[in-house]
Amino acid sequence: MVEVCAFSLESCLTAQKAGASRIELCGGMFEGGTTPSGGLIRLAVGSVQIPIYVMIRPRGGDFCYSDSEFDLMKEDIQLAKQLGANGLVFGILNPNGSIDTKRTKELVELAKPLGVTFHRAFDVTNDPFEALEDVILCGCERILTSGQKNVAIDGLDLIGKLVVQANNRIEVMAGSGVNAQNAPILWQKGVNALHLTGKGIVESSMQYRKTDVSMASAALENEFEIYEANLEKIEQVVIQTRS
Repeated sequence: MVEVCAFSLESCLTAQKAGASRIELCGGMFEGGTTPSGGLIRLAVGSVQIPIYVMIRPRGGDFCYSDSEFDLMKEDIQLAKQLGANGLVFGILNPNGSIDTKRTKELVELAKPLGVTFHRAFDVTNDPFEALEDVILCGCERILTSGQKNVAIDGLDLIGKLVVQANNRIEVMAGSGVNAQNAPILWQKGVNALHLTGKGIVESSMQYRKTDVSMASAALENEFEIYEANLEKIEQVVIQTRS
């Protein structure tokens, strides 16, 4: 199973063409992924045949949410279901770094009959082994993890331990920095799936460029570079799953 994180309709189409098994649909690339617009969800669902799991995350930053943010997550879950999502992706933590099981269970129930991926909020929990049991108890079907490191290959040891502890009770999907070179190493650890953006840079079509004015509050290196899924990068990882 290869899942591609996509931030645009174009990237969804590329992911499908490259042979991906599933799409995680997000907005807010530079915030690490937030809830995509209703329009993007509708177009993506109507344009590809592989399953689409929609990110439910009201903002970037931490995963400890206010009451109003939690209410927004519930509304977004309802909307994503209405628009035809195949599954949902979210994660909520307590201030002490443990899984907020009460709120997570509530969202999992609301998501039904859709499946739920508990995302990389898992990677900033205070005890990954306890967190794994909590996520299982909440009824999620998988966790996405980099082994509590910035990239999955650096978290290889923990990922392997989580796979053993999970014992097929939940799918363990490795993500962050996944590519064709490290995919075989991650598979050997027994992960059930790999998650990647596989992004490349597409040059902006703008000919006139006023480079001294930025639209981003957190300045990007180049606002005339657009990040989209790269066909070849994804295909190379998919090939690893078939070898």
